[in-house]
Amino acid sequence: MKKEYTLDELLHKAASYCSISEHCRSEVEEKLNAWCIECDEKSKIIDRLIAEDFINEKRYCVHFVKDKFRFNKWGKIKISYALKQKGLSDELISAALASIDDGEYEEMLASILKTKLKGLKYEFEYEKQGKLFNFAQSRGFDSSVINRVIRTL
Repeated sequence: MKKEYTLDELLHKAASYCSISEHCRSEVEEKLNAWCIECDEKSKIIDRLIAEDFINEKRYCVHFVKDKFRFNKWGKIKISYALKQKGLSDELISAALASIDDGEYEEMLASILKTKLKGLKYEFEYEKQGKLFNFAQSRGFDSSVINRVIRTL
């Protein structure tokens, strides 16, 4: 038999979930859905978590951007798309993406392209550039930056 939780217990459980790492509203909603919580209780819990700053979408955006850029080596386009999937506003996304230093952004791209180049098989120069361009695009970097970095390699 499944255990029934009180609203306070559910709130504590959700707060604990939010304390472990940053989460946005949609992720918390998914978690609450997984716990089979009714709609009215779900909105009470989420409102309380927002009021007590367990859920802060601006802070979430900034951390998400930093993590995906530094650890996953994603470009701004891919990061932006992932944040839109989570239902975050364009203003929050733009502000968080602005925290990436342009110089560091290009250095990161140059670094991953140099690594990619080591294992790349090609016959012609244009073929090499095409493969590098496609790889960088798949990582979510914008074409103007890709072209600039490829020219310096």
